[in-house]
Amino acid sequence: VSQATPELADRAVREAANAFDHWKRIPYTERARYLFHAAKIMRERKHEFSALMVYEAGKPWVEADADTAEAIDFMEFYGREMLRLGKPHPTHPEPNHETELHYIPLGVGVVIPPWNFPCAIMTGMTTATIVTGNTAVLKPASATPVIAAWLAEIFVDELHLPAGVLNFLPGPGGAVGDVLVDHPLTRFIAFTGSKEVGIRINQRAAAVHPGQKWLKRTILEMGGKDSIIVDETADLDEAAAGIVSAAFGYSGQKCSACSRAIIAAPVYDALLQKIVERTQKLDVGDPALGPGIEMGPVIDEKALKKHLEYIEIGKGEGRLVAGGERVARPEGGYFLQPTVVADLDPRARL
Repeated sequence: VSQATPELADRAVREAANAFDHWKRIPYTERARYLFHAAKIMRERKHEFSALMVYEAGKPWVEADADTAEAIDFMEFYGREMLRLGKPHPTHPEPNHETELHYIPLGVGVVIPPWNFPCAIMTGMTTATIVTGNTAVLKPASATPVIAAWLAEIFVDELHLPAGVLNFLPGPGGAVGDVLVDHPLTRFIAFTGSKEVGIRINQRAAAVHPGQKWLKRTILEMGGKDSIIVDETADLDEAAAGIVSAAFGYSGQKCSACSRAIIAAPVYDALLQKIVERTQKLDVGDPALGPGIEMGPVIDEKALKKHLEYIEIGKGEGRLVAGGERVARPEGGYFLQPTVVADLDPRARL
């Protein structure tokens, strides 16, 4: 995959700024039609897009299928929302006055999506930007740039979106990210990813650079630590199924994953046993082998090392009851056993 340079990042923002003068004047109904047509194309190629995520991101088939479906839904939703928001809106009535409210585009938006929902969130963030009359510089996650290239091809090559409205810019965040965020022609930044990167974007976007006419806006969605709370009134089989599914779906690589289960003491031991039994039955392997694979690899070597580091922390702060090891496969890859650590202090870092 090509890797953009800071010079190309600067050019992408300038191309987007030039295109904005024209694109902001395109009727909102026409902008919405681009999304509806793109949704139709992706719907026709749904399994192809899902297959690419299985291959590029290691998503199990069922989750890749849902990812593509959500991307299609995003385009349908944002297109219809634009039809609603694009009309004049009445304001507080005043005698002898006719007043209306109109929403207007902002300008160049830098879109930085995550790799864990490489089609759905990337598509939603990008199409929301362009349907509202803004232009976009799409810098996909370094681990999943190809799925983003396919979306760009739909709009640019198949639907002939005007030049400069959507600018596809794959490249390392360290090399081009700051250029995009700091650029005086960037109007807003839409980001989904880690807390550390989100904070950095927020700090840099607050600075006003020479030639900049506005304060930039940021839309920052950052990760969290989700928990599931189970008390003594719960159906333990259902609770165990929900915990294991939430914890190990897409190898736990999403902000909605269950990082910890907080269990009432009277049912702790019984529920823990059910969780361990279900965890040990999970089929770990290459998702490309078929829909029966429940847990695939983690995204890259850096993630593998981070997971192993936290497993060691867990061993020191709790009791390892399932997993804990890397899974060696003949074809290689970054596979781990699904891991459960029990008896952790509620204030532990895991």
